[in-house]
Amino acid sequence: MDAIIEQIKKKDPEQREFHQAVEEVVKSVKPVLDRNLEYRQQSVLQRITEPERVILFRVPWMDDEGQVHVNRGFRIGMSSVLGPYKGGLRFHASVNLGIIKFLAFEQVFKNSLTTLAMGGGKGGSDFDPKGKSDNEVMRFCQSFMCELFRHIGPNTDVPAGDIGVGAREIGYLFGMYKKLKNEFTGVLTGKSLGWGGSLIRPEATGYGNVYFAAEMLATKGETMTGKRCLVSGAGNVAQFTVEKILELGGTVHTLSDSSGYIYDERGVDVEKLAYIKMLKNIRRGRISEYAATYPEAVYTPVNPALTYNPLWAHQADCAFPCATQNEINGEDAGHLVAGSVRLVSEGANMPTTHGAMEIFLDNRLLFAPGKAANAGGVAVSGLEMAQNSMRLSWPRAEVDARLKQIMKSIHKTCLDAAEEYGSPGNYVAGANIAGFVKVVNAMLDQGLV
Repeated sequence: MDAIIEQIKKKDPEQREFHQAVEEVVKSVKPVLDRNLEYRQQSVLQRITEPERVILFRVPWMDDEGQVHVNRGFRIGMSSVLGPYKGGLRFHASVNLGIIKFLAFEQVFKNSLTTLAMGGGKGGSDFDPKGKSDNEVMRFCQSFMCELFRHIGPNTDVPAGDIGVGAREIGYLFGMYKKLKNEFTGVLTGKSLGWGGSLIRPEATGYGNVYFAAEMLATKGETMTGKRCLVSGAGNVAQFTVEKILELGGTVHTLSDSSGYIYDERGVDVEKLAYIKMLKNIRRGRISEYAATYPEAVYTPVNPALTYNPLWAHQADCAFPCATQNEINGEDAGHLVAGSVRLVSEGANMPTTHGAMEIFLDNRLLFAPGKAANAGGVAVSGLEMAQNSMRLSWPRAEVDARLKQIMKSIHKTCLDAAEEYGSPGNYVAGANIAGFVKVVNAMLDQGLV
């Protein structure tokens, strides 16, 4: 197995995030491979770590001043053995092939855990919508779709949103797809409610994250009531993670963006959360403005000289990293343990480094990996696809109930798989094993293709 990892690193040495994601899964599934020799004979690891297809294309667009810019567009189809490729589009300056590949790889197992018929894929661009006008974002999205439309479809590949891709971007992308294909189909999820979107879809990742955390606490006879929580990020996932924590009786004391973070000892209440939504979703402002509006909060700007994030050094019971990959390192993990945190639930994709994860597991924290904890978003995307296929819309309470049941089911699946393969209570092992076994068995059923 070490030889397989070394081969992957040698083939694509610059794709560090992908290497990290593969190593985590490979380490977890070793007991599965030891017990099922056919998996080794059929080279399932080599097959599951190689994308079925990789699409890279240029995206030329013109800004409001008439200047032409060129960005890169990506779409990776990692596995379609369980259904059409499904995964978000990320627009951010940090996007490269390695990041999209790691996200697509993680998506395969996440989608498998939902029990819905979805394969795994991911895409995006190094275009950054931040600071761009609506017209500039529209022109970029239309140019991006002028190539992407050739490779997607409701039964082939169904993209969604991610960092930098919200309802505005999905609308522009869908409009151009509809024009190019001359058809109105459920080819994108995360659509607005008025034209094919699903209730609860914007909330789903954050709500699901907290539902999963509540299930973990229930194994210890506890609830979210009275829990002090640290949340990173201030986008969609963070906002609805906060909303559901408040609904379940917890308090939230931090939020962040790329400029810094705020700490509010009194807690982010419903009124303050409404301000955050307005600030981030409408005005597209910076988190520092929160402290100017609510003077009891303390704003701390990012300090590049620090080797840790002080957001994670506050006393709390629960932590919900909802910003981006590798935002919690070993030092941060040490601070969280020292700060009495007993639960960490990943709202972002792979926000915890290997070293930090080991610290959490060694200290027996309740630790939920993103492929399990943040699967609520893609689960409701799957429900949106189902509603589009049937040309109907389910009421809010029904979608929320289905989401809650899916997260409950994922929680049980992780615990059962961890127990079966000798790692009781280890949600990382359980999520990786359960997702891996389902995908690999489907792969073997469909032959060497």
